[in-house]
Amino acid sequence: MSTSRAGGSPRHLVLAAMIFAVAMTFIDQTIVSIAVPDIQHELKLTSTGVQWAVNAYLLTLAAFFAFGGRLADTVGHRRMVVVGVLVFACASACCGLTPMGSLAEAWLVAFRAVQGFGGALMFPAALAIVVQNFALRERGRALALFFGIAGGLTAVGPVLGGYLTEWTWRAIFWVNLPVAAIALVLIAVSRPVTESRPAPMDYRGLALIAGGVGLSVFGFQQSQVWGWSNPAIGLCIAAGVLLLVAFAVVERHTASPLIQVDIFRIRAFSVQNLVLGISMLVFVPVFFFSSEYAQISLGDSSSKAGVFLLYFFIGFVIASQVGGRMLDRDGAKRPVVIGCVLAAVGFYLWAGDVTTLSFSEQQWDVVLAGAGMGFMLSPSSTDAVNRASRLSYGEATGITQTVRNYAASLGLAVLGTVLVTDLRSRLTDSLVTQGLPPAQAAATATHLSQVQAQGGGGGGGTANIPQFFRVDFAHATQTVLYAMAAVMAVAAVVAVVGLRPGLQVETAADEQQPVLPAGGPGGAGPPAGEA
Repeated sequence: MSTSRAGGSPRHLVLAAMIFAVAMTFIDQTIVSIAVPDIQHELKLTSTGVQWAVNAYLLTLAAFFAFGGRLADTVGHRRMVVVGVLVFACASACCGLTPMGSLAEAWLVAFRAVQGFGGALMFPAALAIVVQNFALRERGRALALFFGIAGGLTAVGPVLGGYLTEWTWRAIFWVNLPVAAIALVLIAVSRPVTESRPAPMDYRGLALIAGGVGLSVFGFQQSQVWGWSNPAIGLCIAAGVLLLVAFAVVERHTASPLIQVDIFRIRAFSVQNLVLGISMLVFVPVFFFSSEYAQISLGDSSSKAGVFLLYFFIGFVIASQVGGRMLDRDGAKRPVVIGCVLAAVGFYLWAGDVTTLSFSEQQWDVVLAGAGMGFMLSPSSTDAVNRASRLSYGEATGITQTVRNYAASLGLAVLGTVLVTDLRSRLTDSLVTQGLPPAQAAATATHLSQVQAQGGGGGGGTANIPQFFRVDFAHATQTVLYAMAAVMAVAAVVAVVGLRPGLQVETAADEQQPVLPAGGPGGAGPPAGEA
């Protein structure tokens, strides 16, 4: 039995502390999307620049999650949660202090990346603490509560962000400071006790995975600016993929690797990570695109756009609780498959109604899509982490979160390219119809598609947005939503074929599983309790 179960503070107080710690990372996945038009308008950012303000956070999370998980297992989970909270809070304050002028874009993107680094240190350690405090048969419900409440706080994010943005968009970053303070107080009071095992850090592996993730996502992200005909795009993507392949090869021959790649021999772990990777291609990007749609095509204010996203989380929070209980009772396959199917149907119906430019026609589609994602995400993540030894929960969490956030960053890049390309084509046709010569229409459409969000910022009306632009943006969003429905259908097929029905059985091996020695083949030391 882990140290944290044997002694320490009541586990539900520990759970509350970890929820507040990670709440910032959840809030920042959505609250920034609400303020995108205002940030872009005030700081004079291009569409690609503002996407990097969103994507830099996700990219750094993906690149450093494995490092954060490994560090938590070797240095101590509680210690890394505290460090991560402090880094995240300081970076949030700096994001809110972004200066005007030519320095703005670089400043904002850089500190968004630091936020991601703080989240990567914090999240694997926090989730590992929760896992270590609850027995296998209780983890589905505990982690459903963990993700559900965090998801509920995320749902508050867009609404709160909308009202804060009407005051100043800078406040959406400063709101993290009181959340961080509450988290630190709860950690100090609950003092969760966990186990760690000192081991050398694999910096070579860290460099390979960070470079691979960064280059591959950068290539996709820049494709809408440079164009697919630019050889630099293919070179970036190919170099990123090669670095990731080299990472996998090097890790197999490293005494104390950043990631124990043998864990992927566990069928359920590999399949769940594949399902998570596929589903996260749409989960975070949907906030960004739906927020822009609400403010551009529907002409909503930023606060009303937050309410739009709240409907998604109504379905998400409720369904995550049902999915967690189903995991504890029947195993992971049923909730994961049901969730993927519901999400695919929800996104498909949403796509069909999005061009009506009427929220009342879409609201139940949005709830259904959110319910599908809530149903499958928590059980899939929990089942994956359950496959690891308790001394490697941080590492296993780091792997699953690396997969999730790399996929989210990749999804934002690819779907962003789809949106801009489709919008550019539709705008060109609309401008030609209005009498512009084709060459001038194409040039104007290219410019408009790059500054697409400026017209929807802050005003809350449609007076400054031409009707043809609103309709064309809605059709481009429809293309993205259909793509999301197809992605979730693929995830459902993978879950049906790859997952096996039934409950995971807790055995002595779950307490001392030899597949994942935290110190690696040559670096394992005796477990140490973190005071």
